[in-house]
Amino acid sequence: MPEPNSHFPIITARQLHKSFGDVQVLQGIDLDIYGGEVLALLGENGAGKSTLVKLLAGFETLTAGQLELRDLDGSSHSLAADWTIEQAEKRGVVLIHQELNLAEQLNVADNIFLGNELKRGLLLDQKRMLQKSREYLQALNCEVDPSTLVAELAVSAKQLVEIAKAYAKQSRVLILDEPTAVLTNRESEALFILIEQLKQQGVAIVYISHKLDEIERIADRIVVLRDGEMIGTYPASTLSKDDMARLMVGRELSQLFPEIPRPPDSAEVVLELQDACVPGTIRHAEFQLRKGEVLGFSGLVGSGRTALMEAIVGLRRFSEATRLTVKGRQNRYPTLAAARDDGIGYLTKDRKGCGLLLNMSLPFNFSLLALDRFSRGLIDVQKEQAQFEAAVKTFDIRHKDDSLTAGKLSGGNQQKLLLAKIMAAEPDIIIIDEPTRGIDIGTRTEIYRFIAELAGNGHAIILVSSDMLEVIGLSHRVAVMCRGELTGILEGEAIEEHEIMRYATGLKSDLDKQKEPLCA
Repeated sequence: MPEPNSHFPIITARQLHKSFGDVQVLQGIDLDIYGGEVLALLGENGAGKSTLVKLLAGFETLTAGQLELRDLDGSSHSLAADWTIEQAEKRGVVLIHQELNLAEQLNVADNIFLGNELKRGLLLDQKRMLQKSREYLQALNCEVDPSTLVAELAVSAKQLVEIAKAYAKQSRVLILDEPTAVLTNRESEALFILIEQLKQQGVAIVYISHKLDEIERIADRIVVLRDGEMIGTYPASTLSKDDMARLMVGRELSQLFPEIPRPPDSAEVVLELQDACVPGTIRHAEFQLRKGEVLGFSGLVGSGRTALMEAIVGLRRFSEATRLTVKGRQNRYPTLAAARDDGIGYLTKDRKGCGLLLNMSLPFNFSLLALDRFSRGLIDVQKEQAQFEAAVKTFDIRHKDDSLTAGKLSGGNQQKLLLAKIMAAEPDIIIIDEPTRGIDIGTRTEIYRFIAELAGNGHAIILVSSDMLEVIGLSHRVAVMCRGELTGILEGEAIEEHEIMRYATGLKSDLDKQKEPLCA
């Protein structure tokens, strides 16, 4: 790998400022981006990371400051207000957004070469584009057929197509904003291998992620932002994950998880599932949930955790043999509304696709699940507003004004709004799926505190998470799933990473092999 400081930077930024109206988002940012290195940008949601990379890639224009790009021949160009996305990509600066930006009705190859189509004479060279697309995807260990329509792909496959699309543009500066948020461990590993190959070729990688273990693994330098200002630039080898967290939010990583008192063994069983089967996804699952308990659900992607939760709240159908008992009554919910009316709240892992109406206001989103509490034929606007304002304080939802749409909030504030929306229906049992996906360390601690307070007040909580540290740090017991089966429930000292992984990979199971699942 070439030494980052042995040559001139590809991009130089000096005293960058960016304002939206009266709101100052970035101030006084100095930055050098070198080829052959991974520069990680760290900071809480709202720290200014995404705005900074949008400035670099031509998606936003500077308010003040100097931004320069150096070409391969060493000549330098000042990037003024007319710096555009097209100009940036032409000069090799490519941004892969946190939000996917693909043409759903085109196939994979067409997306990868969109705007940069290969031609044979006057016609498109479809055969060559399919062949090259296959090569780019193979570099990511992605087995997707490039002739497949993007609309037919899973979200993780779409993210890999986005990365392959950027790879095809022969980038000099590749900017990745939360690239692994929807990827499996295997897919993430393939991306890290590709990043190392690009470094060897002299490409500069700018990497944004809230996953500190990823930063620790792949970063060469780390830039920390806080409230739009640059805290500092550090060699990655000099910072531990604890150091990173402290620089971002001023607290130690070891203080991340609050103490949650364990409920007594005599605590009421508020939910019990027996012989649970969901045809096509869940073969066998049984567990109990007690009042005041946090029951964690762990497992690899595709293990069936979300499918099981969706069946409990009526979004999927259990088999006839399944027995679901809630607060002493055997039940089967036909709809999510029926589960809500029986005191079960479900916080989906897809807050943007299923949890919130992104184009609607914050009060509208807040009251949507509990409209009957705010209306008698017509909405009691004053009551709705009063309770929304109380929720804003309780859940620390940070926003400029109430007319703001949900889509304009940061990811962490969207998650807090979604939690407030669920709690407006006053559930006794709360199922939270991936509570902190794509959320910074500071907001995580707030959400963990909310979970602790809910459990302390007697709510029963099911916590589904792919973050092993999160499951271990918050749960009284941990249920582990593997390929559609609940293979074990761990307690006490058994709740540790290696033991959970044994159950999650099927190396260990407490299932009674003599008992056949009754799926029908």
